[in-house]
Amino acid sequence: MPHAPSRFLPGLSLKRTPLALLLAAALLSGCGRPDETASTAAAPRLVAARTLKLASSNLQHLTLLSGTVVSSNQVQVASRLMGYIRTLTVKEGQTVKAGELLFQVDPTDIEGQVAQARAGLAQAQANFANAKGDDERFGNLYKDQAIPKQQWDQTQLRYQVARQQVAAAQAGLNTALAQMRYASVTSPIAGVVVQKMANQGDLAAPGRPVLVIEGQGKLQVQTQVPGEVYGKIRIGDTVQMFANGKTLQGIIAQAVPVADPMSHTHTVKIDLPANAGLDSGSFVRVGFPVGSSPQLRVPQAAVVDRAGMTGVFVVDRDGIAHFRLVRLGAQTGDEVEIQAGLSADDTIVTSNLGAVENGVKIGGGNRG
Repeated sequence: MPHAPSRFLPGLSLKRTPLALLLAAALLSGCGRPDETASTAAAPRLVAARTLKLASSNLQHLTLLSGTVVSSNQVQVASRLMGYIRTLTVKEGQTVKAGELLFQVDPTDIEGQVAQARAGLAQAQANFANAKGDDERFGNLYKDQAIPKQQWDQTQLRYQVARQQVAAAQAGLNTALAQMRYASVTSPIAGVVVQKMANQGDLAAPGRPVLVIEGQGKLQVQTQVPGEVYGKIRIGDTVQMFANGKTLQGIIAQAVPVADPMSHTHTVKIDLPANAGLDSGSFVRVGFPVGSSPQLRVPQAAVVDRAGMTGVFVVDRDGIAHFRLVRLGAQTGDEVEIQAGLSADDTIVTSNLGAVENGVKIGGGNRG
């Protein structure tokens, strides 16, 4: 009997039919709609962080200068005599009272001057005694008209000269005794020895400080200001100061109008607030305003370093973070100037930056 014609495609055997059907089904199942494919893509990771919307502000330009905290009641103690320091027992940090002995200068030269002045006074007093006796004797003789008037006038003149010589010799002795007192130098104020500039055996000279004593007084910052900055400040102006991570406000109390001939700078002293928390000798940076211009500043905490590149994370309208390179300017307090890379109305991430990276979605924080 002849075979009936096959209803399958030529070359397709009955044994391969199940495999062909499976392949066809798989192809049909992969042809879904586009929106169904997009819904299966992974959603961006959500990171909770604070954000800040930037705005430019007209901020002052500051010239930062170095300063030192000093006491307003500070004295430099020097000797008024030239001589070697015989004794110097006080130490830095030691508390002294007003009138307390600080050091002694070898008074050998002064002792010689005192002895010479005493001898001169004794000689002048002896001459005066003789002249006084002559004045009394010749006065009686002149009354009796036993001597001429010219001789009497000469006797009176010698008496007046002898009396003036005694006064001069006494003044010389007083000066020498005063110099002897200067050999023992005492503290002019009650305070603390903050600096010791010489030691026992060194040569002391007038005008050369040996000790610096600081009394109880308000603290000031002393700094040297160049002429171009000095011309823009006034006594009573408020300036910013930065020390130990803190920003302080000070008031200009003194400004020396005469510049130092060597450094060509002016000495300026600024009163510190009572709660400054600084000690004498502390280092301070003083910011003097020298003009203003629109500036864009961000919190220092918002600036990150990624692979050696400095930047911030900017959030777009969809809340997605993007790392953007920036060029930094001067830092003032906890803020830093942005010179390039950002613009006003940008929104940046300011917290939890360790978990932020490109493409994450920012949420859960407070937006500013």
